[in-house]
Amino acid sequence: MLNVLARVRVNRVTDPIGRWLVGHGVAPDVVTVVGTVGSVAAALWFLPRGQLFVGTLVITLFVLFDLIDGAMARARGNGTPFGAVLDSTCDRVADGALFAGLTWWCLGVGDQRLLGVAALVCLVAGQLISYIKARAEGAGLSADGGLVERAERLIVALVGTGLHGLGVPYALPVALWLLAAASVWTVGQRILLVHRSAQASGPVSTTGPSGPTDSAPSP
Repeated sequence: MLNVLARVRVNRVTDPIGRWLVGHGVAPDVVTVVGTVGSVAAALWFLPRGQLFVGTLVITLFVLFDLIDGAMARARGNGTPFGAVLDSTCDRVADGALFAGLTWWCLGVGDQRLLGVAALVCLVAGQLISYIKARAEGAGLSADGGLVERAERLIVALVGTGLHGLGVPYALPVALWLLAAASVWTVGQRILLVHRSAQASGPVSTTGPSGPTDSAPSP
C-alpha cells in the first residue's frame, strides 16, 4: 500500500541525493551494505540493552539508506542483477536483526516473554512474506501485494518501539501483536495469490531423467 501511495513523493526527495552520490563516484552497492551493517549493529546493540528510543532513531537513519541506493540505481539508468540480489538479501538481514533485537529485549531486560512470542512471529512471518514472493517469481508466478509489505512492517515496528522508549504505555505490545496478526494474514494472502496465479497460468510440467513430473524440487 505504501509502495503505491508514497513512492512518487519519496522519489522527489531521494532522487536528487542519489544523483549527487552517483556524480561523486559512490556505488549503490556500497550504500546498500553500509545501511545494512548500520541497521544490524544498531538493532543488536541498542535494543537488547533497553535503549529503545535511541535504537529506533539510529535504525531509522540506516533504513533510509535503502531508499537512497534505489535512487542511485535510477540515476545510473538501471540497476544490475547482482545489485538487486544484494539489496534483497540485505533487506532480509536488516529486518531479521530488528525483530531479533526486539525479541532479545523482550526475553531479557524487558522481561516480557509473551511479547517475545509476538516478536518471533513477526520475525518468521516477515521472512516468509518475502520468500513466498521471491519463490513465486522464480517459478514464473505472481505474489504481489498483501496487507503489510516491508515498508508497513518497518514503520509499525519502529514507531511502536520508539514510543515505548519514550514511555508511552502499551505502544510496543500493541504494535507487535497487531503486526504479528497482520503478517500472518499477509502470508496467507500471498499463498492465495500464488495459487490464483498458478491456476491462471495453467499446469506446468518438466521432464527429468526419470520422466515427466508436475513440479520442480524446492531450493
